Amino acid sequence: MLAEVLEVALPLLRPFVTSFGATTTRRTVLVHIQDEQGHEGWGEAPALDHPFYLPETASSAFAVIAEHALPLALRAGPDAGPEEVAAALSPIRGNTFARAGVEAAWWALAAEREGLSLREVMGGMRERVPVGQSVGIHPSLEATVEEVMAGQARGYRRVKLKVKPGWDLELVAAVRSAVGNDVMLQVDANGSYTLDDAERLARLDRYGLACIEQPLGWDQLVAHAELQRRIATPICLDECLRSVGDVRLALELGACRNVNLKPARVGGISAALAVHRLCREAGVPLWCGGMLESGIGRASNLAISSLPGFTDPADMSPASELFAHDLVDPTYQVDPDGCIAVPDRPGLGFPVRDDRVAAATVRKAVVEPPAGDG
Repeated sequence: MLAEVLEVALPLLRPFVTSFGATTTRRTVLVHIQDEQGHEGWGEAPALDHPFYLPETASSAFAVIAEHALPLALRAGPDAGPEEVAAALSPIRGNTFARAGVEAAWWALAAEREGLSLREVMGGMRERVPVGQSVGIHPSLEATVEEVMAGQARGYRRVKLKVKPGWDLELVAAVRSAVGNDVMLQVDANGSYTLDDAERLARLDRYGLACIEQPLGWDQLVAHAELQRRIATPICLDECLRSVGDVRLALELGACRNVNLKPARVGGISAALAVHRLCREAGVPLWCGGMLESGIGRASNLAISSLPGFTDPADMSPASELFAHDLVDPTYQVDPDGCIAVPDRPGLGFPVRDDRVAAATVRKAVVEPPAGDG
């Protein structure tokens, strides 16, 4: 079996600015496997290229995949399914993006072997999923409102605004005034506030937000529970939820009333399916977040968003709004009604452009299977 890990660099059409800073080039990590019959699997480990979102980075994910995760997966045998691979990766502590990228490749491989789409092998039902736009921090309120209204014209079902202390109340007021009260609106702080800001955050209650995403630090579950008691707007957690156990604990503590599920952040598709079951049983609003993935990573996000427990629009801006060229072609598009069609092709669902992958690759490592495994 061929197994390789690649780091690619995808220049963004324009910088994406959050409280972490500006991203101008998306470095991300790909996993590619191919069996003796020519069936392929692709996965993406979309850790960021800095340790300001979570400790894991693109560089660390590349190293863990090449040195540990791919060798462990290959030892499971050439006929291993994705659940067996997930179990084989379980000795790795943390490093959720690395584990997820490897497991995703085996999900795509299993789908191609069975002649099924990723949606079908995951048990998804919807053929189209609603999506929203994520709006970064702009130099002015006017520029922000302009981007929001352009997204509304394209049919997006939800607006998410990146906020930080000092770039919040006026921003939300301006956007709510522009879009009206019927548009689903939420904000994402990426952990830039503290409990001392509770009174300021409570002032957002008047704008009917769907949620405030990750207002406090990446490891502050108890503090989020305290903040949720002091504000009416539902808190949604992102960075705090890095496993199924984290989600269960957050719900038990009352730290959130809304969940952003990024499969790579919780350790892979198998864990994401477990989070989906948990949130569905608890009746908690659930949606799929985005990490500026290429179409390779978006494929599994689209498939998992087709499950019935995903109640809110996903973060899924099309690659044409992010990159000059996606790594898959044809790629996905947002239809005028704000939905994206879930791929129904067997395997990954999108044809991977090997030439574009090669052109974007900045380093690669080939991992040999254990002796005798072929």
